[in-house]
Amino acid sequence: MPIILKSPRELELMRQAGLIVAEVLATLGENIGPGVTTAELNAVADALIRKRDAKPSFKGYHGFPASICTSINTEVVHGIPSKKRVLREGDLISVDVGAIYKGFHGDAAMTWCVGVPTPEQKRLMDVTQQALDAGIAQARVGNRLWDIIRAIETTARGAGYDVLRNYQGHGIGCEMHEDPGIPNSLSDPRGRPSNTLLRPGMTLAIEPMVVVGSGEPKVLSDHWTVVTADGTLSAHFEHTIAITNGTAEILTRL
Repeated sequence: MPIILKSPRELELMRQAGLIVAEVLATLGENIGPGVTTAELNAVADALIRKRDAKPSFKGYHGFPASICTSINTEVVHGIPSKKRVLREGDLISVDVGAIYKGFHGDAAMTWCVGVPTPEQKRLMDVTQQALDAGIAQARVGNRLWDIIRAIETTARGAGYDVLRNYQGHGIGCEMHEDPGIPNSLSDPRGRPSNTLLRPGMTLAIEPMVVVGSGEPKVLSDHWTVVTADGTLSAHFEHTIAITNGTAEILTRL
């Protein structure tokens, strides 16, 4: 599909969708703690999204059964909330939230530690956030998609980590997943990503998924939850951004 450039009205609707996502993530961060189930987090998110006259992007998407994704420790993305998943002190939990507002999507993710992180956990989260920041810094008119990807990959690998293979960021707008795909490595196994020229009005969901060990993924028997094949820790941060004539506008930040 061709890349869709957003009109001023469409960008404003995406800002509203992004603010809803940002508010949900901030609220979930306040609710995360020992003894909380991921099903409880899902209920909080679902209620808040609907209270803002929006719909969860993920609910029912290709059959996904929940309104958010909750991935713990070695789980990287697409974890399904459950009453049986109880958070414990020392867990890393990544939460991915999407909302549709008047036909337009916002999408973002954050990783938290339940309680005080170990030095290893803190460094992993810090580097993943830095990889996201580095990618966003390259999201400028006149740059190309490879500049974003290279910045993410260089940051993660420069810190001694790997990026998850076969999973990626994406264009976003009236569809949750639009062109272009944005892998976190220029050597993604699916093939060389397009080297799209960045232009004003493009909206992208950039999402580094950084792992301590190998970037080889494994999908669990629920057919959704993606874990590190070698059982090492992971972190995931994501923002929806708009390309402008200056620095990129982060749409999923309060």
